[in-house]
Amino acid sequence: MTPDNPNNIFERLSNGHSISPQDPDPHLLLQASYATRALLLKMNNSADPDEVRQLLSQITGVELDPSVAVFTPLYINYGRNTQIGKNVFINFDCVFLDLGGITIEDNVMLAPRVSLLSEGHPVSPAERHGLVPGKIHIRKNAWIGANATILPGVTIGENSIVAAGAVVNKDVPDNTVVAGIPAKVIKTIAINQPHGIQD
Repeated sequence: MTPDNPNNIFERLSNGHSISPQDPDPHLLLQASYATRALLLKMNNSADPDEVRQLLSQITGVELDPSVAVFTPLYINYGRNTQIGKNVFINFDCVFLDLGGITIEDNVMLAPRVSLLSEGHPVSPAERHGLVPGKIHIRKNAWIGANATILPGVTIGENSIVAAGAVVNKDVPDNTVVAGIPAKVIKTIAINQPHGIQD
């Protein structure tokens, strides 16, 4: 059933509903992505941290806290489904596909070339041009290492670390270190102890 409001395709994705290749509204996704790209071109060519934050606020539709730091370039396909908390650091060359929803809580650090991919495609060749969303939630004080990829539907636990190059396809518990492809827990983080890592 087609919704009365064609913009509802964004709401459907944000609510976790898959979009079939026969859906009448995917052109709206492309239009929104092109509009975002126009702002990204300005943002990624700015060396002024305040201007970068202001343009990213336009892309997400929510004013970012002054404590947020972004090293451009940053690539986003939509933006309105991304929420960024306070004291977040986003390093160079990160990629956010956020039609499925991305939440980044306070004090999160993203290393260079982190990919947060909240949408994918069906396995079936006949349906592959559809979209399957899955919210990504990165909880407080998490650290995502360089070139790590977070796949749709994944929550990264509070204080946890995703090692460089990891591909995370399932939830990461609080206070753990995960590594590998697919990522697995390799260590526990000891809270309030010297160096903080336990085997």
